[in-house]
Amino acid sequence: MKVGVYFDLRNPPQWRQDPSRLYGFTIEACQEAERLGASSVWFSEHHLFDDDYLAQPLTFAAAVAARTSRVRLGTAIVIAPLHHPAELAEQCAAVDLISGGRLDLGIGTGYRVPEFELFDASIEARYAQTDGTARRLRELWGKDGVRPGPVQDPMPIWMGYQGPQGARRAGLLGEGLLSVDASLWEPYRDGLAEAGHPVERGVMSGGIQGWATDDPELDWPVVSKHLEYQLNSYRRHMVEGTGRPPPRPVDLDRIVNAGSMAPLKDFAYGTPEHLAETIKSGTAGAPVDTVFLWASIGGMSEDVTMRNIETICTRLAPLLADA
Repeated sequence: MKVGVYFDLRNPPQWRQDPSRLYGFTIEACQEAERLGASSVWFSEHHLFDDDYLAQPLTFAAAVAARTSRVRLGTAIVIAPLHHPAELAEQCAAVDLISGGRLDLGIGTGYRVPEFELFDASIEARYAQTDGTARRLRELWGKDGVRPGPVQDPMPIWMGYQGPQGARRAGLLGEGLLSVDASLWEPYRDGLAEAGHPVERGVMSGGIQGWATDDPELDWPVVSKHLEYQLNSYRRHMVEGTGRPPPRPVDLDRIVNAGSMAPLKDFAYGTPEHLAETIKSGTAGAPVDTVFLWASIGGMSEDVTMRNIETICTRLAPLLADA
């Protein structure tokens, strides 16, 4: 099992940094992750967040591609319904060319009303549009498609679907599933078989919500305040524009080490050994290729972020190498 790190470039008001410095530092952090042996670095997409969440992951991936030579570059995710497939195909080809064939494209549906309004997109049709984008990208990267094309043939596409129905959709498409929840392997496998794709082609990768430290008690005051901010931010932005009341503040006691692989409902916290066992248990029996963890949670300082990257790469990754 390979291990990577994950960035969203949040810049919360209470820990505000110079935005240019934050972007430059994150590129440096990706270089350090590569030096320390990380298999991949991943970038996410959201729009109109009040903490300046990264809005253009492929643009940022291109910048990192120019400053690295080995580490793979992933998106987790690009919100497919907000992008025309042709534009997405060309952007991906450019990143793949700059990187020498290192792009992993993760796409998903999105869920925030303000983002769909910003792009004049239909939130009701987002699942069909995301499926359609995956199919269209395969055509656009063919011999009669966009020019120049990408280096990789085929380009890895990862469907950022959660839950059994989403896993089956990814299988029907014959693409990778961007989840490491072992309970989704069965519906994903069933979708592959139903559509006539070789089941042995099934592959899963995805994010782990967690933090590894050699001193959990010492680090918890810092980790907890940033984790609380990040989870409450997600919960608040999730209902924005829906008319639903704001959610209650998160109860970390119910989230930490809850024993679930569900996003935003569990956060694995403890020693590298504890996280390794949690990951092995949660992914057991599924064809998981790569897991990635947050490099920075909710606007952490540069020194905390760099220490975390070192722990992930040098302490956690070796414990998962034989998983």
